[in-house]
Amino acid sequence: MTAIATVGDTARAAARKIIEEFPVKAAPVPVERIVKARGIVLQYAPLADDLSGMAFIRDGVRIIGVNALHHPNRQRFTIAHELCHHELHPDHLRDEVHVDKAFRVLLRDGVAAQGTDRLEIQANAFAAELLMPRVFLNELVDAAGLDLDDDARLEALARKFRVSTSALRFRLGARE
Repeated sequence: MTAIATVGDTARAAARKIIEEFPVKAAPVPVERIVKARGIVLQYAPLADDLSGMAFIRDGVRIIGVNALHHPNRQRFTIAHELCHHELHPDHLRDEVHVDKAFRVLLRDGVAAQGTDRLEIQANAFAAELLMPRVFLNELVDAAGLDLDDDARLEALARKFRVSTSALRFRLGARE
């Protein structure tokens, strides 16, 4: 097992635990309600296009900021990504604002692909598992799998999960 897989496994396990605790029974996963139930303040504001979101702790209050100008599906991924930083990386949030600039969905950026930014790898793996839980995917994708070039089927599944088709395509390709 590679170090990247191990880092991702930890994050996916944390996301599965949240889904079990909440509990979530079907897609779409109510990520905003989960965040609020965990006592995290969710704030939307218009931000520069390359800024997806941020996570920080101010005066003991856990906060997630989301770019209000982005598509709602992208906002959901940002919220899940920033939730991971609160869940798995709180020590990094106490001293600084963790800003995520237009991170590419699901481990596709150059830094993450090199395995040099463990926090971002974890946050992307966590967000993918939280929004597109393996158990829900397994129920919706038959044993023969799904043709990743079947755009109509992918779009229908993406609408069900309220994620982008690119996020779903990557998730299905990397399903663990």
